[in-house]
Amino acid sequence: MRIRDFREDDTPEINLIPLIDVVLCLIIFFVVTTTFESRSVLKLQLPRAQGETAQTETTVLDVLVNADGRYFVGDRESLRTDLESLKRTIVEVAGEDRERRVLLRADARTPHQAVVTALDALGQLGFRDISIGTAPEPAQ
Repeated sequence: MRIRDFREDDTPEINLIPLIDVVLCLIIFFVVTTTFESRSVLKLQLPRAQGETAQTETTVLDVLVNADGRYFVGDRESLRTDLESLKRTIVEVAGEDRERRVLLRADARTPHQAVVTALDALGQLGFRDISIGTAPEPAQ
């Protein structure tokens, strides 16, 4: 004897609501994280110097060295701290323009070797107009 089951067959279905929620959260996450400015994350303590600030008319290539000796060229971070990796990052950001002004800003607590490596990489790539960024002396 066969007993008939009157329940409907379970048909597999894909519930799109959780998928849409996850995708929407990912989109919001990526939109929010890409709008942060890279310099606001870096807290550099520039060395002190006396003098006037220079007025620039052209675009300047920013090379930042933080207190740990990590390099940031423009808005990109160099993956490693060796010379070749830094040179690759500089070429990716600057392109072929070697007449561009370079502003090297290093934290006052940066190891001296990190600054020398940055200057060496810029010199090997052919950059000649290099300035070192400092902070003004505090008013007394």
